[in-house]
Amino acid sequence: MSRIGKRPVELPSGVSASVSGQTVEVKGPKGARCFTATDDVTLAVEDNAVTITPRGSSKRARQQWGMSRTMVANLVQGVTEGFKKELEIQGVGYRAQIQGNTLKLNLGYSHEVNFDVPQGVTVTCPKQTEIVVEGIDQQQVGQVAANIREWRGPEPYKGKGIRYKGEFIFRKEGKKK
Repeated sequence: MSRIGKRPVELPSGVSASVSGQTVEVKGPKGARCFTATDDVTLAVEDNAVTITPRGSSKRARQQWGMSRTMVANLVQGVTEGFKKELEIQGVGYRAQIQGNTLKLNLGYSHEVNFDVPQGVTVTCPKQTEIVVEGIDQQQVGQVAANIREWRGPEPYKGKGIRYKGEFIFRKEGKKK
């Protein structure tokens, strides 16, 4: 039995969910999102909560049970609070600024890096060395943050580059003489 799958997903006030076939659509104050589950699970809305049950005892049905419940919980969290990833830039002369729908990054290259922000995600720069990525889709927020970090990942000798806030970078010792 899945400990995660057994718990129903509670719908807070202001959030509504509707199930049609294998698709659940969740609407809230920040927008609407939908998720299509596999045929291995059954979705139902009961008593202001979404319940997921497996359609058998096969290994795949049990795997999809917990995963589907987590996906629905992420939809509910996305339309109520949203998701947020914070990035830090470390390095002399490394900075970021947002202009319109483009994030401009100075990362020690001979040119400025222009990153076009995709639809559905908000990128802000409270300081020149901080980037905040926000949105209602957890996968898209994480992917945009990873794409920004990919331009100059943190290096292990001086720690320069773009890192997630609070991320620990294992530091290496330099060359000995």
